[in-house]
Amino acid sequence: MLDFEAVLPAIGRQTVLCVGDLMLDEFVYGEVSRISPEAPAPVIAVQRSEINVGGAGNVARNIAALGARCIFVGLIGDDDAGRMLSAALTAEPLIEPVLVCDESRPTTRKVRFVSAHFSTHMLRADWEIAAPASLTVEQELIDAILQHLPAADIVLLSDYAKGVLTSRLIRDVIDAARKLGKRVIVDPKSPNFALYRGATLLTPNRKEFAEATRSRADSQAEIAASAREAIASAQCEAILVTQSEQGMTLVPRDGEAIHVPAHPVKVRDVSGAGDTVAAVLAVMLAAGADWDVALRAANAGAAVAVSKNGTASVTLGELRRKVLPPASLAAEEKIIAAGGDLGPQLAEWRGQGLRIGFTNGCFDILHPGHVKVLTAARGACDRLIVGLNSDASVKRLKGPTRPVQDERARAEVLAALEAVDLVVIFEEDTPLQLITRIVPSVLVKGGDYTREQVVGHEIVAAQGGEVVLIDILPGHSTTSLVARAQNGKA
Repeated sequence: MLDFEAVLPAIGRQTVLCVGDLMLDEFVYGEVSRISPEAPAPVIAVQRSEINVGGAGNVARNIAALGARCIFVGLIGDDDAGRMLSAALTAEPLIEPVLVCDESRPTTRKVRFVSAHFSTHMLRADWEIAAPASLTVEQELIDAILQHLPAADIVLLSDYAKGVLTSRLIRDVIDAARKLGKRVIVDPKSPNFALYRGATLLTPNRKEFAEATRSRADSQAEIAASAREAIASAQCEAILVTQSEQGMTLVPRDGEAIHVPAHPVKVRDVSGAGDTVAAVLAVMLAAGADWDVALRAANAGAAVAVSKNGTASVTLGELRRKVLPPASLAAEEKIIAAGGDLGPQLAEWRGQGLRIGFTNGCFDILHPGHVKVLTAARGACDRLIVGLNSDASVKRLKGPTRPVQDERARAEVLAALEAVDLVVIFEEDTPLQLITRIVPSVLVKGGDYTREQVVGHEIVAAQGGEVVLIDILPGHSTTSLVARAQNGKA
């Protein structure tokens, strides 16, 4: 398994072929203080306006913002809006726009009038023809996609039902991608999931999922059951159902459903949040992430997107800070002494539906190898508890000259790391009792262990959790650091 941090360096080497309905999004912000004398309608005093690349173009922008390359295939009209979109996409260094022009239809354009004070949408005006592209234009789009398909690491179809993703285009692209061994993610619009047969992953929102499966989708159990039926029908590998403030549920064809709660954020604008989710999923999966890591990254991306005004993109730095948030507590507030009460903190986190991870060690002299394991461990869960051997325990394990630093000093250094949510000191030689008390969902150790050698792996596995082994950095060892210092070579 590649953890979140391990995936990040590979993102810049990925190319996503994104196909979908391109739109021009305009936001007009102002204040309403009177009613028009001409008609019973509010008058907005315009303060400012913003123009953004929207629809599937926003997916492309998010892919590029994350640092991956995007080949974008879309449709525009012969008008000012189309020329603005073409220029905006061309100006993005990581986006290669491949735009087909249809002179018979306008470029899709949406203008939203928003109260600047309350960030409330008051009115939206649309210019569009929501009909399938003509046979000639459809063939131009298919030819362009198939030409660029070999250069892509993954394919993303963003369906806004504005005419680009016709039944024939979808079928041709998915079949061609599968022949080349490339995965296909679909953000669907049609309630007929059979249209996307053979795709790797479908990412409907709850309303779309309920319509497609004819289910209420009001519980995780029902979502999982309905998704498995849909997976069998659509012959896909997984379905991800986004549920706004209730988080996301991913149901793979093989394995248990995974649910992650939404991050608690102040929601400013939900426009384009689904675009961010699709983009993060595509980039993470292309870079080698598994379902769980990709899901948690997408969930974090959505939280960043909805906290911004307008059609927003999310950078890799913003995503990383959301997955690995800065410590909200002072270091001393994140330390529990041996025998301390873990119950209230565990109850709070579990009540929020958070996935608890655990790793342990002596951490006598913190070095880059430790930091890598801790950061990777935090990327595999929502909250990370670090078990820390007490001074007496370290002395028994390492000898009479250790530890170099006492347990309080070691605990404070660990607690100061953004990846660490809680440090718990334990007196025993192994953390077995502590793991029994916590029963973490994820148990993490360095890759110099085998799964069977990891203390507590049976406890975690019995509760449906997983053991994650992180590759260690060669040349980094506390024992060798201490020896060098004692020999005067540090």
